[in-house]
Amino acid sequence: MKLLFDENLSRRLMPLVADLYPDSTHVAMVGLLQSPDREVWEYGRAHGFVIVTADADFYELATTYGPPPKVVWLQGCGYPTRNAAQLIRDQAIRLNEFASDKDRAILILRR
Repeated sequence: MKLLFDENLSRRLMPLVADLYPDSTHVAMVGLLQSPDREVWEYGRAHGFVIVTADADFYELATTYGPPPKVVWLQGCGYPTRNAAQLIRDQAIRLNEFASDKDRAILILRR
């Protein structure tokens, strides 16, 4: 599974989870910084990413259109990057199960 981190999450998150998700990237790294959510959505779908965001707008896209792409919503993510990374690491099994379930569109994680 490869993750696409939305712009509302720090780029510093990538190296903190790279051992688990080595092909992950950030929207800034693929030229999508300040792009509309729909463009990020389409990029994620076209390139096989799971979008990781702190933005409720992706919840709306996921529930309206369904997967792909899948969306991981770090709900209430007003905490430091290292804590967001730890949450992703702690929930790695859930994330992998979610990615394997073709019917699920959204996974909400809370600290």
